[in-house]
Amino acid sequence: MTRTQITHDETITSLDPVTFEVLKNGFINLVDQMAEQMLRTCYSFVIYNRDFSCALCDAEGNTVMQGTQDISVHVGTLHLTAKAVLEDFGDDIHPGDIFLVNDPYRGGTHFNDTRVVLPVFYEDKLIALMQTNGHWADVGGSNPGSFDITAKEHYGEGVRIPPIRIVSKGKFLKDVVNVLAMNMRIPEERIGDLRSQIEAAKVGQTQLFEIIKKYGIDTTLTAFKEVQDYVERLTRAKIKTLPKGTWETVDYIDMDPELGDGLIPIHVKMTITDDEILYDLSGSHPYISCFLNSGFGAALSGTYAGTKTFFPEIPLNSGFYRVVKAHLPENSVVNAPSPIAVTGYCSGSFEKIMNACFELWSNIMPERAIACSFNLEYLLIGGTDKRKDLDDYFMWYDWMAGGHGGRIDRDGANTTSPVFGVGLSVQPCEGQERLSPVITTKHEIITDSAGPGKYRGGCGIEKGGILTNVKNTVMSYCCDRSRSVTWGIFGGLPSIPHGAWLNPGKDDEQFLGTIFSNVAVKSGDSFTRPSAGGGGLGDPLERDLYAVLEDVIDEYVSIERARKDYGVVIKEINRKLDLFEIDYEGTKLEREFIRKNRKKWLEADPLEVERHYLNGEVDKLDVIRRFGVIMDYSTNKVLLKSTEQYRESMRKRSLAYWN
Repeated sequence: MTRTQITHDETITSLDPVTFEVLKNGFINLVDQMAEQMLRTCYSFVIYNRDFSCALCDAEGNTVMQGTQDISVHVGTLHLTAKAVLEDFGDDIHPGDIFLVNDPYRGGTHFNDTRVVLPVFYEDKLIALMQTNGHWADVGGSNPGSFDITAKEHYGEGVRIPPIRIVSKGKFLKDVVNVLAMNMRIPEERIGDLRSQIEAAKVGQTQLFEIIKKYGIDTTLTAFKEVQDYVERLTRAKIKTLPKGTWETVDYIDMDPELGDGLIPIHVKMTITDDEILYDLSGSHPYISCFLNSGFGAALSGTYAGTKTFFPEIPLNSGFYRVVKAHLPENSVVNAPSPIAVTGYCSGSFEKIMNACFELWSNIMPERAIACSFNLEYLLIGGTDKRKDLDDYFMWYDWMAGGHGGRIDRDGANTTSPVFGVGLSVQPCEGQERLSPVITTKHEIITDSAGPGKYRGGCGIEKGGILTNVKNTVMSYCCDRSRSVTWGIFGGLPSIPHGAWLNPGKDDEQFLGTIFSNVAVKSGDSFTRPSAGGGGLGDPLERDLYAVLEDVIDEYVSIERARKDYGVVIKEINRKLDLFEIDYEGTKLEREFIRKNRKKWLEADPLEVERHYLNGEVDKLDVIRRFGVIMDYSTNKVLLKSTEQYRESMRKRSLAYWN
């Protein structure tokens, strides 16, 4: 510490600018070193594909720094986990202790996200907490993968771990760990991941001691405080440049299985004051009868992540959390109490909060606007691997990339990780096939999956597979947006619905929907599911004709949907040579026809639309994009209540911007 510097709002700091910047980046590197250790030593293929996060917290549990590739929802909750450990153990924390916690009702996310918390002492004084969080592929419960859509309470979802001590003064408590691991599938993998996380936390501790050795304990602890103050100052300064007022919107979960037809509203109201951002989610639906609810910590993190997306230049730590605050009504789908099931929060409430925040901020900062992005999904298959007659248990645990929403000046990103965790990797099929008796048969971009707009959404993909030699095997799926289809903004149109199919193209073909558990599967069974594209931004009839032509050439858009969605008439000359031409007169007439009729289409009788669909007069994309009609594709019946709710969404997000 060499001098006092006056910075924003007459805030006094103790570190000179160079030392401050070096230590700030040193803390980032410290966390990234922890992440690298986890990546290289984990046992689980899920964690290896980056479903993990790390953090450096101060002695009060506040986040000092995150890494550069962490999962957004993890980062926004790690400080709550650290504080839970401090709250439960208080003065009973000693050098050499390590704690474990996965409790979603104590600031965690869901039971699979299991956190290791390592207290760091310097001269017998607690100075920091290192935290590593990995998504364990199974933590027990009634289903392989611990995702049970039928669970109403958490007792069927896996082992709930409140803050517990697993290492006491340097001694590994094997008996405590065994009690946990033996209640989980493939316990040796769980213990391997645990040891990986412990060693990663120790790497962080070692790196911190190196920093202290070079800069001293006082300077290091001062930097802990000042990097948080720095982020707070930056955020408040940014807020001062923004318009003041209140904005609100609604996004939806598909349904409550017990209620049937009817989208589940998540109401997000945001107020910007002179120096704070306040979210109020009052008006959100009471918690529902499946695991798509969210606990307090995960929903709070949704507001952080949705906001931070529009502040990319500002680092993220607890200084940001001082400025962004939220009211989350108790007993709601965004703040479900124990023991209400919350494991599917990531596909349910969390991303709905994020996308609602995207829409609100798109109105405030239109230069960074983005439409709705595709929904995170997990497909899980677990059972006995009979390929080598060893009766080994296997877990095939897969998520897909999809399309992000259209931007204010460009198309959305194609086949990208979900907004839930942009740091996630797409799992390599070759690795999956070596580890599990499941062969990938298809993994390709879906034509017409992008939501149409002046700037279209990114494209989604379809992934299919077939089971080889299995026994006693079941399949589960955690997703959403088969009914609350990924929407556009500023006049843009929706994408496509999610949903998984079993044995597609066969006599026993079955549409399983977006949430199901314990579906029995056998050797030779096949499956497929799409990921949606992003919603469109802006009126599709204003899209550049040549941009539509390029999309047709690239097979992002079909000739038919170019005409129906964009009003662009294109003739194919030679597909092999990518020779196409635009019919300019036909395009002019088609766009006039769409402008004249599209508002009427959104008022058409839903039952008549259903009849036309069953007769083959309109297709699934017509049903959604032209008529705003929501159907149950397992029965091919229109859902009247969901349709009215979805149409109201389209009237506000799309129709209101059409000429």
